[in-house]
Amino acid sequence: METDSNMLKNSKLLLLFLLALAQCKSYKANSAYSTDSLKIIPLSKNSYVHITYLQTESSGKVACNGYIFMNKGEALVFDTPSDPESTRELLRWLEDIKGQKVIGLVANHFHIDALGGISEFHKKGIATYAHEKTSKLVEIPEKKPQNTFDDQLILKVGDKEVINQYYGEAHTVDNIVSYIPEEELIFGGCMVKMLNAGYGNLDDANVSTWSATVQKIKEAHPKLKTVIPGHGPHGGPELLDYTIALFKNK
Repeated sequence: METDSNMLKNSKLLLLFLLALAQCKSYKANSAYSTDSLKIIPLSKNSYVHITYLQTESSGKVACNGYIFMNKGEALVFDTPSDPESTRELLRWLEDIKGQKVIGLVANHFHIDALGGISEFHKKGIATYAHEKTSKLVEIPEKKPQNTFDDQLILKVGDKEVINQYYGEAHTVDNIVSYIPEEELIFGGCMVKMLNAGYGNLDDANVSTWSATVQKIKEAHPKLKTVIPGHGPHGGPELLDYTIALFKNK
């Protein structure tokens, strides 16, 4: 006969499963755009996560997050889809369906899941931005960001500011975060982990400074509501806490 503790445990597991299933269905139902290669998820009237897929040897097909902020007919994209075809699809959605003028691209770091489609922005004459270390790490000329910064870069989308900031080494030596004051939102890219994630790709990482770098971000933005990681579901400041704890004793 099942004990009360086992029944309670099983009930909790069932509840967690049902909540996860409901979240998954809600996530899909709320898609602003969805194909096999590109999904766009609205977070607010002006904020969207774009999701594309990268085929990797170690982890198979991996979903990769980017971000879009729109205001007054202008759109700024953070990280490209991982390939040119999906990037063209994203730009068509923004320009033809949403009627936005794409004013720029901000690359979070130098990996393919951040700037794999950057040449498509260059073909359209759209300005591209990244940390100066990113430019030095990109070897292919047409994939180099056109505009670089050292510490901080403030851009305007319509009449709203976006603050791009370098806090230190973590997933890569060049990784930045982009903060949208209007939304109390940070796009952290691969520096920030989704809840319960593992270490991921550490090939270019500095694990000794990772936690300290993310701690600086947390302290600089105490009122954050939304945090978008490079892979997996977005959340709140708990994603920063999880990432800090994950690498604290690595």
